[in-house]
Amino acid sequence: MEHGSVTDSTASSFSIMEEDHTLANSVRFVLNQDPRVAFCGYSIPHPADNKVNIRVQTTGDPAKDVLKDSLQDLMIMCQHVRGTFDNAVSDFRQNKTAEGMDIDLNKKK
Repeated sequence: MEHGSVTDSTASSFSIMEEDHTLANSVRFVLNQDPRVAFCGYSIPHPADNKVNIRVQTTGDPAKDVLKDSLQDLMIMCQHVRGTFDNAVSDFRQNKTAEGMDIDLNKKK
């Protein structure tokens, strides 16, 4: 949910339900890398609430568009990390034979 001014689209606060520091800090990091962002921060109103508030102030572009772009950038980063991890696991499994892992294949449970 966006909480912003009707007259100034460059500064808005966004409430995201069912999220915590994990997403909020990642989004804040990506937003702060964007040269269009003048200020970005987040807060969690109460520890018992699964809600984060993200404040975005830009240098001219609508805050909603900048947040959307940053969320897409974060998604691409996560996909890259997941792909790199999956490839590393696959490479490890291919290069590590049962003999090399010191596993007794004849052992009964």
